[in-house]
Amino acid sequence: MPLQNPLVVPRTSALANRLIPDRRRHKRIAVALLGRFMRTNKQEYPCKLVDVSVGGAAMMSPVDVEDGERIVAYFDQLGGLEGTVTRLFEGGFAINLIATQHKREKLAAQLMLIINSEGNATAADRRHQRIIPKDPKSNLQLANGTAAACDVLDVSISGASIATPLRPVIGEEVVLGKLRGRIVRHHERGIGIEFIDIQNPTALRRYFG
Repeated sequence: MPLQNPLVVPRTSALANRLIPDRRRHKRIAVALLGRFMRTNKQEYPCKLVDVSVGGAAMMSPVDVEDGERIVAYFDQLGGLEGTVTRLFEGGFAINLIATQHKREKLAAQLMLIINSEGNATAADRRHQRIIPKDPKSNLQLANGTAAACDVLDVSISGASIATPLRPVIGEEVVLGKLRGRIVRHHERGIGIEFIDIQNPTALRRYFG
């Protein structure tokens, strides 16, 4: 009787079998997701996921890391990814994931949802539900003390999309109202902010109406 592959998700689809074909080789999925990562020295930086599998991931980074360094990355759609740096390339690095079988199975399921969706950043893909404030008016304060009025387009317990003419650099810490966060992306109407602390959903609804 053939042995069951311990990394294969039970009741997997054909796509899951492509994601976890065997112990020796994992299918890399190209997916562009913005997030942040923490180095061994506890310093955090923004990053952009390039590709990912149940065995590893590659991401773009604004800083150089060390070969063999332990990295913890976080993406809204995938959660935390922990691993060691195994490859350096221009503008980024790749890691081998350190994960339990359960984590790998969960990651495979999350990747299938992303692949089967219409786009990587649609509401259906977001791990945290976004709400549209009844009163979008708020204030944005930059790291240099500059403050300006802004409109909150949508918000979740992990971040917000803001309409503003300001374009702080990616990774800059800002304060939206009373909530601390950092810039993770620019878009046509403004910026995307990821909160430094996950917010209480009940309090968040009261705050933004």
